[in-house]
Amino acid sequence: MGNQRTTTLEARVSLAQDPATTPATLYELCSDPSPEVRAAVAARPEAPAEALRPLTRDRDRTVREAVARNPSSSQANLLRLVGDADRWVRWAVAANPAVDTRIRQQMVKAQDKELRGLLAEMPDLEPDLAAVLIRDVSPEVRERLAAHTEDLDVITALLADRTVRVRKGLAINQRTTAEHRHALAGDSSPDVRAALVRALELDEADLQALVHDRSVEVRRSLATSAVTPQHIRRALESDPDETVAEDARGYQAAGEPRTAHRRPIGKRFPGRRGR
Repeated sequence: MGNQRTTTLEARVSLAQDPATTPATLYELCSDPSPEVRAAVAARPEAPAEALRPLTRDRDRTVREAVARNPSSSQANLLRLVGDADRWVRWAVAANPAVDTRIRQQMVKAQDKELRGLLAEMPDLEPDLAAVLIRDVSPEVRERLAAHTEDLDVITALLADRTVRVRKGLAINQRTTAEHRHALAGDSSPDVRAALVRALELDEADLQALVHDRSVEVRRSLATSAVTPQHIRRALESDPDETVAEDARGYQAAGEPRTAHRRPIGKRFPGRRGR
């Protein structure tokens, strides 16, 4: 590639992207003066490891980020990049389907809160790593774990978390059991109970208790939730708080035609008969 510098940028990018380009040529393109060309090599799923390795130390962030996203990147390359000085590169590693236990073990120890949060959202997270995240210093990380974990033991442990936002994370987790949801329905925070009724289906006994919840906001959330059974919504039509009652009467499911809900004239103007 002695004429590399004289060929056009477009031609060099095309060469980097061409499936027929030999590994030897790809390796030469790794030192191209244009980051666009180097990023094109870094993004190739079939790029050889010896071509990607020097790109993990590239001076341009977009090139390193392309390696971090490449599902064919070696574990050694990903381990190097998960500790990259640039947060966007680190976060790209977290999105790579090739991430394995060794990389996740580095993520759980990272100072980067967002990186730990991305780890908390990963499916099939190892129990020992989830156990570390249960005690994470960041409420945001614990909240993200609460909202995404499939581990019932983790869910049970997080029910005792003192931070409301963490329990709100549990309140939207579809993998909670009826027992977990019963505990959340009796949570001390109305924010948790309101989030729960908006997101998850509940047992009849819990719904009946929530119809008489002491928080107006919880009852309003119940009145307007898409998962609230119709008989519960009808019960809320006579709620002592008029805003709740109006929300229940005026609720319209997605796709339903809008209908007018008007209170009787006589109720609005006591002593006068409706015409």
